[in-house]
Amino acid sequence: MTFSRASGHLIIIDHTRVPDALRGKGVGQALAEYAVSRARAGEWKIVPLCPFFKAQSRQHPEWSDVLQ
Repeated sequence: MTFSRASGHLIIIDHTRVPDALRGKGVGQALAEYAVSRARAGEWKIVPLCPFFKAQSRQHPEWSDVLQ
């Protein structure tokens, strides 16, 4: 997962890549969940530009507190 800091409390997630050997094993989901947990701990907001992360955020309305 790649991201950049737009400010002290705003990160932009722009790409998620999982090696072919690990696809379908929940690794991408685990990365997304970790990003959300870190955002909550750091009181950051996430701008989800990554198509995978954006799709996951639609499936997880409970993440809305960290999305911008």
